[in-house]
Amino acid sequence: MRFLHPDGSTVHLAYCTNVHPAETLAGVLAQLRDYCEPVRRRLGLERLGIGLWLAEDAAFTLISDPDALRLLRAELAMRRLEVVTLNGFPYEGFGAQEVKYRVYRPDWAEPERLRYTANLARLLTALLPDDVREGSISTLPLAWRTSYDRRSAHTAHNALLSLAEYLDAMERSTGRSISIGLEPEPGCVVETTADAIGPLFDIGHDRIGVCVDTCHLATSFQDPATALGNLWSADIPVVKAQLSAALHAQDPHLPEVREALRAFDEPRFLHQTRVRTTEGLIGTDDLGEALGLGGLPVTGPWRAHFHVPLHAVPARPLTSTLPVLRDCLTHLVGGSAARTHHLEVETYTWEALPPSLRPVDRVGLIEGIAAELAVARDLLTHLGLKELP
Repeated sequence: MRFLHPDGSTVHLAYCTNVHPAETLAGVLAQLRDYCEPVRRRLGLERLGIGLWLAEDAAFTLISDPDALRLLRAELAMRRLEVVTLNGFPYEGFGAQEVKYRVYRPDWAEPERLRYTANLARLLTALLPDDVREGSISTLPLAWRTSYDRRSAHTAHNALLSLAEYLDAMERSTGRSISIGLEPEPGCVVETTADAIGPLFDIGHDRIGVCVDTCHLATSFQDPATALGNLWSADIPVVKAQLSAALHAQDPHLPEVREALRAFDEPRFLHQTRVRTTEGLIGTDDLGEALGLGGLPVTGPWRAHFHVPLHAVPARPLTSTLPVLRDCLTHLVGGSAARTHHLEVETYTWEALPPSLRPVDRVGLIEGIAAELAVARDLLTHLGLKELP
């Protein structure tokens, strides 16, 4: 979906395909047929933007086989889908029964991460629509915190600098400009937007910026105006924003609230949980730890890294951080100038929702994704953007 901003620029809205992950090109093509095109039809759109997730195996196939890349381009055109952004955070295995900490490997201190991201950038130059010259890729925020030391930081710095130089050279040869956004996430080396400023300032290249995930930002209790203002003051670009909502529990001391939270404690993904105290932010790596004996303090509201569908606020006594998303969008695209041009709805947790909230079949998931995109569309038009055909 494309929107005309009052400043005359185009803002792109997509949905991320990591909600139905596939490891191979055949699986990616099936996604386009079984989900992406039906979502487009459900919304009555002439074209639909998708934030494509390509696992390492699928990316390698597309890089090494020109016929495979032509096939993907043809399928996108036939199904009237367009790609201006890729999700380069998960490397592989995002559809596994247990993802948890695996999603953070390889990190930016390992050569596989640089090679994978460079391949994605090269592919994106070939997938961009003919009338679009700028693409974006979101990526791991350096590493999970526990295995990261000074040597890791040095290696990651050099890797990102090498990537920036590669992207410069690629633009000279293709005319397509690709930018990379570190995606701050609770528990990682770069947990907040403030954590991103130092490493990115040291790199000092405008192709390497931040991907603001509004669920992650809310989970860490960051104020959107302050977080985004600090990035812009440091000349750190917001390469893209992922529109998502976290799980919010206003009164975690109440037994009924804790019982409701337990329904979201599931074995597939990490659900980092945070509480803001007078001593600062305190957190656990997973929701179950927060709920366990000696877990998080109950002196204030809890927020958990669980991507809640935008159109389906959890039943009381829980809610979501959708207001934080609205606030972020206001600062990103609600002013006289768009501060980012790539927006992506990213709710990958549909199958991890409590059973009573999960889609019962493929049609239910298609309708849910379409409903999320409709919410995002309404938020943008309310801010004065005009949907383009």
